[in-house]
Amino acid sequence: MLHKLTDLGLPAEVKFCNKCVISNQRPSSSVEFKSTSKTQKQTIAFDEYGICSACRYAEQKDRLIDWEQREARLVDLCNKYRSKNGGYDVVVPGSGGKDSAYTSHILKYKYNMNPLTVTWAPHLFTDIGFQNFSNWIHKGGLDNILFTPNGRLHRHLTRLAFLNLLHPFQPFIIGQRIIGPRIAMKFGIPLVMYGENQAEYGNDIGDNITPLMDESFFSSSNPDEIFLGGESITQIINSTSFNISDFTPYIAPSPEDIRSNQIEVHYLGFYHKWDPQECYYYAVENTGFSANPQRNEGTYSKYASIDDKIDRFHYYTTLIKFGLGQASYDASQEVRNGKITRDEAVYLVKKYDSEFPVKYFNDFIDYIGISEDHFHQTCDSFRSPHLWSRHDGVWTLKNEVH
Repeated sequence: MLHKLTDLGLPAEVKFCNKCVISNQRPSSSVEFKSTSKTQKQTIAFDEYGICSACRYAEQKDRLIDWEQREARLVDLCNKYRSKNGGYDVVVPGSGGKDSAYTSHILKYKYNMNPLTVTWAPHLFTDIGFQNFSNWIHKGGLDNILFTPNGRLHRHLTRLAFLNLLHPFQPFIIGQRIIGPRIAMKFGIPLVMYGENQAEYGNDIGDNITPLMDESFFSSSNPDEIFLGGESITQIINSTSFNISDFTPYIAPSPEDIRSNQIEVHYLGFYHKWDPQECYYYAVENTGFSANPQRNEGTYSKYASIDDKIDRFHYYTTLIKFGLGQASYDASQEVRNGKITRDEAVYLVKKYDSEFPVKYFNDFIDYIGISEDHFHQTCDSFRSPHLWSRHDGVWTLKNEVH
């Protein structure tokens, strides 16, 4: 049975941005990050000129923000928290991808901070992902804690997230967001620094007025109110052999816990003009980061989202639910940063966006314990009729960027 349009809260009429190639179906990442969320209710904003909020924010970055002044604020922040006894003074969550490599390395070697990097382990490391993770530490000269959650529970949550939400990356996203503040609290480190704010990609521009992470993410520790894979922790406990202690890594600290521990959670993208391609070049030069030898299935790029075998299915499922695959996201970002034209972006989206991720398909269905038929049936059940039509057994998008 097809899920109703209202299940995902998507606009009934599909519109594409007049500057980039994103559509008004793009979900707000802030909702997906919140562990209490079961359904998607917010999408990217478009103004009266048909321009998306991400493009408008890119214009603000170019014309309205004084980046020298922003960097001066970063220097003041580092001066405030820099350790005087050689201890760690900032936690940088990441996997050793281009963004976390840039963030951690520049804090250590330009701003003389002493970062402790922390990694919430991917579901399934890719070969290139593990190579980059190792190079980040050994060639980049950084300290790291690799945190790997209970594998049996994480696999179960990923299965639930795929079957109930068609969002197999949700458990990873939640863990990645929680691990920074958790480690900071554990070791008494006053500052956490993530890379870019999601306003870069379409969340409310107002999110980037402040460098601080939105506290509403850290909103509940009640197992009845925290939903993982579309089910509350209490429901999962009642239907499995897991107990509440197994879920500790997935329960975010409260805003009161963060404040009482005098921890601030910031985005480097507030202080530095964020450009993923420039982060890539920096990481190659300074931490030994390598791109994939081949382009990623579903897009034309070789250096973004290459750490985890599940990444391919995160983007494939966004294509199913929202009509937007990784090529749409990559090309839109590169249009905003002046790397390609909109015409080039349209060509790349049409060529690669709907490509099926074959390479790690068997690894994925084995990981979540379903058959190939079950995979396709689940995907088809999330195809909204306002996005998809089916003829002779073949699904096609009703609206394509042009």
